[in-house]
Amino acid sequence: MIDVSLKKLNNLKRKFIGKKIVVIGDLMLDSYFWGTVGRISPEAPVPVVEIDNEFNRFGGAMNVAYNILTLGGIPIPIGVIGNDYEGKLFRSLMNDTGISSKGIVIDKNRPTTAKTRVIANKQHVVRIDREKTTHISSQTEKKILQLLKKEIKNLDAIILQDYNKGVLTPSLIKKVIELAGKENIIVTVDPKFNNFFLYQNATVFKPNRKEIEDALGIRMISREDITIAGHKVLDKLNCKYALLTLGEEGIALFEKDKPERRLPTKAQRVADVSGAGDTVISTLTMALTAGADIYDAAYLANFAGGIVCQEVGIVPIELTKLFNAVSEDLR
Repeated sequence: MIDVSLKKLNNLKRKFIGKKIVVIGDLMLDSYFWGTVGRISPEAPVPVVEIDNEFNRFGGAMNVAYNILTLGGIPIPIGVIGNDYEGKLFRSLMNDTGISSKGIVIDKNRPTTAKTRVIANKQHVVRIDREKTTHISSQTEKKILQLLKKEIKNLDAIILQDYNKGVLTPSLIKKVIELAGKENIIVTVDPKFNNFFLYQNATVFKPNRKEIEDALGIRMISREDITIAGHKVLDKLNCKYALLTLGEEGIALFEKDKPERRLPTKAQRVADVSGAGDTVISTLTMALTAGADIYDAAYLANFAGGIVCQEVGIVPIELTKLFNAVSEDLR
């Protein structure tokens, strides 16, 4: 990407438009209460937050789908929500943004996964989680596979977005990757600890530092540690590419029989890392479907992650903002 012309960059941007991406994983609702703290409660030594504003946003795998939308793609989120108040809010947001709800399975036995954040004076005070993390039922799993099969012939890629909330079961993971392999469809994975080694034969496997360290039982202190870990991930999962996100150390990219490549972080001022991983996997997948090679796709994804880290709260990356920032950087 360093040597790319602006003409080539603009051509790549145009190819983002209209890419159809299925996102399978743990759909969430993020609720925010913003306010200020002016005193400590007389009831307990805790701050009293006076609320100025409250709103709801997409979280989890749904935030990935929203990033696909703001990058010019057509997202099809497939996952589970509950038959509850949070589920109604979730469907209302989908309607407002124009994202298709045909992949949504409503399970009356599970709550909608919801995370409520209280933010005062631009700092997180507390987060309240409402969720059920047991595996979805076999009946729900069958519904998800049926929904995917209906879309499979027209897809450009599949993103598996795992937060260990129970949607991505071991059998579902295997069946989705096998189905994508038969249709020669790109599969990118943003994993968590529980299913880490089950994502065999994916196109791109994108763990972060903590996920790698927990799964491999190591601590990555030196550059050599990162190199060893990257090759272990590549070998154990038989993925085409392993992309390790390392926070302030940027990204390490691994490909079989090729030298490791590194990209430094693009975040100039980190305000909040929430949702950065969602942005990285979304941008990476969109770039690959648009015809970028893995290095250029990683470059764009790294840049996008750096941009959203400068915002407080979970916000998506926008296509024009991303490419304008990259163009400026290349100049």
